[in-house]
Amino acid sequence: MQFAEIAKLNMPSAVRDMKPEELKELADAVRAGIIETVSKNGGHLAFSLGCVELTVAMLKVLDLEKDHVIWDVGHQSYAYKILTDRAEAFETLRKKDGISGFPKPRESRYDAYATGHSGNAVSAAFGMAAADAAKGSDAKTVAVIGDASFSNGMVFEALNHLGNSKKNLIIILNDNGRSIAKNHGAFARYLLRTRTRMSYYNTKKRVERFFKAFGVFGKPFLAFLNWIKRLLKAMLLPTTLFESLGVDYLGPIDGHNIDDTVAVLKRACRMNKPVLVHVTTVKGKGYEPAATEPEGFHGVSGFDVETGKMNGGTAESFSAAFGETLTALAESDERICAVTAAMASGTGLSRFREKFPERFYDVGIAEEHGVSFCCGLAAEGMKPVFAVYSAFLQRAYDQLLIEAAFQQLPVVFAVDRAGIVGEDGETHQGLFDAAYLTQIPNMTVYAPAFRDELGEMLKSALALDTPSAVRYPRGGEGEKPEGYAYTGAAYDYRAGGDVLAVTYGRIFSELRAAVDGEKLPVSVLKLNRIKPLSIPDAALKYKTIVFFEEGIKTGGIAEQTLTKLTEAGWRGRFVICAVDDGFVPHSTVSEALADCGLDRAGIAAKLKELVSAGDNDENADNPERQRAEHGRGGNRGPIVLRRGRRSNDGAVPRFRRGR
Repeated sequence: MQFAEIAKLNMPSAVRDMKPEELKELADAVRAGIIETVSKNGGHLAFSLGCVELTVAMLKVLDLEKDHVIWDVGHQSYAYKILTDRAEAFETLRKKDGISGFPKPRESRYDAYATGHSGNAVSAAFGMAAADAAKGSDAKTVAVIGDASFSNGMVFEALNHLGNSKKNLIIILNDNGRSIAKNHGAFARYLLRTRTRMSYYNTKKRVERFFKAFGVFGKPFLAFLNWIKRLLKAMLLPTTLFESLGVDYLGPIDGHNIDDTVAVLKRACRMNKPVLVHVTTVKGKGYEPAATEPEGFHGVSGFDVETGKMNGGTAESFSAAFGETLTALAESDERICAVTAAMASGTGLSRFREKFPERFYDVGIAEEHGVSFCCGLAAEGMKPVFAVYSAFLQRAYDQLLIEAAFQQLPVVFAVDRAGIVGEDGETHQGLFDAAYLTQIPNMTVYAPAFRDELGEMLKSALALDTPSAVRYPRGGEGEKPEGYAYTGAAYDYRAGGDVLAVTYGRIFSELRAAVDGEKLPVSVLKLNRIKPLSIPDAALKYKTIVFFEEGIKTGGIAEQTLTKLTEAGWRGRFVICAVDDGFVPHSTVSEALADCGLDRAGIAAKLKELVSAGDNDENADNPERQRAEHGRGGNRGPIVLRRGRRSNDGAVPRFRRGR
């Protein structure tokens, strides 16, 4: 079977009618399609290749017209997308207006739940199963979760609740790295095979019915047999954590053996109770470079299929610069520790881990624990630096507020992937951290635009005796202005004209390029530190101020700047260009910035509009007239730019233009 043939089949129902040899051919075709598409578009490769046979087996057993599948994280769902209704569209994976790299109910009715972060699948699936039970439905609900996700505390909260429920829920534990339960020899494998056979199931049911027919007299005998079974099982097999929580356990089984996986899943469906199916898979299965180096092929930007060589330039990223700087600083200060949540290489800490293993801590996918752990380190005099993606730090807001800030503990948060991240889409955009971090008392927040000032800001953060954050974008820096030097809280790039443009972080490069490229009479102010917020007195002289922000408008730095200006007595026109009350979908970073009006072209267009409006504004020098027109105490208030078009499902446009 060729990959192109899949789109011609009536998926996913066609899988249920396939013979074993056809299922294997289907799996091979799916794997080839994933490799080919990800090599061009980028994406999550190794995990997806490891889930191909498991996905085929699930679709062989389940009826997706009524059953539900929830993928934890979701980046392992590529085969599922192909085998539902998106084989033909798979070539658009992660492209603008194409299919998402994560499950998305608005994209397909077969995506039961939107997932982009770890740990929530069991909870969500339990909720669906409870709803089905309340409605009298016999639908099956399946949660597929990787072994790494089990380090997230939310999973255990869900299991603790689930065990007492008796709800019809199947959890598939996709174990591709760390083993949770060992398979003890041939006898254990024999017991596994026996338990998955229909004859075992039928015999077990017949015995139960036989003794139940004797009523109260049969109950002691049935209880005795169950006791004997549990005793033998305890002697021959380890008691799993799941069974101690009231969730039956099946496995481990080879997740690449479709026949065995189908048999076990059928067994799990017949149990009609909470059950965990433990399957073992190999990351990168079927593609040697990914199987050999699964961590390197977890998330890729593209690669050559023949050689496995990655695409992309050689420019140093902010993540790499952070890792090198922290490693160098740790040479002279033994109190510096590095902490990450299962993202050592992604956050640039691989070198630190090699050089200072005794001061490197990977807490797993457990950001809440990670922040509290850092607070404990800081309380005992260490200098912990928690390197974490912006989208994942959101999980730990309570710990940031009550433990780090309230106790004024000197923890440094290296917030990677701040701002727009591109093809990973809505669940991974780092658009919220600037707003919520700057609302936390005792917190200092830095926003470097260039790699060298990231190092300077990191040094400043480590010198503080209160919590701090250094936030920086994915990828490399823009072009630095000639003669630029890091100057502390703010940097006045150039002065000229009646319009002042303010920004921070990566957008400074876009703003500078727009002003210089179009030779606009606009002054530029770059904020290096966004908490505490320091606005130079010189800003008060401008009649028009425009703030370009790669973050949300509500509660963002622009709104905070407007408040400070107003409190200082400034009266004028204030314009905010930011992401307003919406989520930014997947596309390239440059495409997303353009859609938000935050690229060079969009910024130049807005500045030209404001310069022209200032030249023609008859009321610009009449504050009393402004107050009468706008009714905001003399402040014209923010002009919010929101761009975009109506989505296919008829939802309200993500952006609209207005004042």
